[in-house]
Amino acid sequence: MDRQNLTLLTDLYELTMMQGYFKNENANQTVIFDMFYRTNPLESGYAVMAGLEQMIEYIKELRFEKEDIDYLRSLRIFREDFLEYLKTFRFTGTIYSIPEGEVIFPREPIVKVIAPIMQAQLIETAILNIINHQSLIATKTSRVCFAARGDGVMEFGLRRAQGPDAGTYGARAAMIGGCIGTSNVLCGQLFDVPVKGTNAHSWVMSFPDELTAFRKYAEIYPDACLLIADTYDSLKSGVPNAIKVFQELKEKGIHPKLYGIRFDSGDLAYLSKKARKMLDDAGFTDAVISASNDLDEFLIDSLKAQGAKITSWGVGTNLITSKDWPAFGGVYKLAAIRSKDGSFIPKIKLSENSEKITNPGNKKIYRVYDAEGKVKADLICLEEETFKEDEELLLFDPSEPWKKTYLKPGEFTLREIMIKVFDEGKCVYESPTVMEMREFCKKELDTLWEETRRLVNPHNVHVDLSKKLYDMKINLLNEMSVEGKTFS
Repeated sequence: MDRQNLTLLTDLYELTMMQGYFKNENANQTVIFDMFYRTNPLESGYAVMAGLEQMIEYIKELRFEKEDIDYLRSLRIFREDFLEYLKTFRFTGTIYSIPEGEVIFPREPIVKVIAPIMQAQLIETAILNIINHQSLIATKTSRVCFAARGDGVMEFGLRRAQGPDAGTYGARAAMIGGCIGTSNVLCGQLFDVPVKGTNAHSWVMSFPDELTAFRKYAEIYPDACLLIADTYDSLKSGVPNAIKVFQELKEKGIHPKLYGIRFDSGDLAYLSKKARKMLDDAGFTDAVISASNDLDEFLIDSLKAQGAKITSWGVGTNLITSKDWPAFGGVYKLAAIRSKDGSFIPKIKLSENSEKITNPGNKKIYRVYDAEGKVKADLICLEEETFKEDEELLLFDPSEPWKKTYLKPGEFTLREIMIKVFDEGKCVYESPTVMEMREFCKKELDTLWEETRRLVNPHNVHVDLSKKLYDMKINLLNEMSVEGKTFS
């Protein structure tokens, strides 16, 4: 999709707050906002970061055109001096982010915005919209691919997606999460990813009989002959006719690079086992058996457990919509305000719900790996803190701080996982290709123990606070706990 100005892709209260800041002394006060999420989606043990490239494009194009200002004027809630200011509005702040394809965990900043408060406030809604959606689909996809255990998974969901943008950017996220291709041709064009597809039941039905339909398809696509076998009768008609066409290709000396059958209905475990035997008996042991039909990670996992002979999976509705968990849940909260001396004053949001209490201050994240290269924990600390691999490292649960682990040198390695993407308004980061992100995601998923990736009741990776950050948080909580004062 062409780059577009999405400046008004925001909630109205972002603009009304901007005007409020504009009319007060804090208009240019530099603040820090963190985007994070509180609970892993899909009851997963992790999530996958996605959407950064589109967030960067949004920030680059951030400006109020004449028609935008005219529209805001028509609402009759904005003053002329504020509208005049918007004519020259540009983003001048600094942004850090976790890169796309990285595994992420609850409560850690995945995007950090350091900017004048008017700017930081305006971009909240769009950042959440972009990152929440793509991270959700990338996470769902990674689970589907894990269930497939190395088989190819194709994204087939465009016709069921919630609109063109969701279908196209969702397919992009699905590629990052592990799909080998997408049916979405526009996604293929925009992001240079493989597009895949065969034929529908309507192709078979448009010919006098199934065998003729298969023969005609094989004539046109002899090197990629995947035939849909369940239009009429899968085992009595579809598979035997497919075998006959494969034999005819063989007799002509044609050896397709890819050939096989696809089932889109019926008992996929039973049909695939029977079809596999029929294909093998006919000498087509390398023929692919592909399946679709409302698949998700749980059904694929079940089919695997039943010994289904499916080697390729087309997943549509349940993937592109994340049907069983439709929202990612990322939030965007104020973490600090810069004082006159240049230091940051930490800010904390309190709530009667303890999980909604935020982590204050200017933060960064270290990923801690064990001696086997698997993720041990993530450590959120203050920006000025430094941890070294040749020094003992303390990890403790911020909810139950008496639970402590001391890691000795040689038992762990460290890596900072946030990168700078904007520096004082200038983009300083070039996004990799989607296929490069896909490979990066695969590598990062491999750093998780399988217990963290399992589909049900996964092991949760600990996200810990440094002692300095923990003490700051507790001190702020104690200071704010004034008798008679409630927080929500």
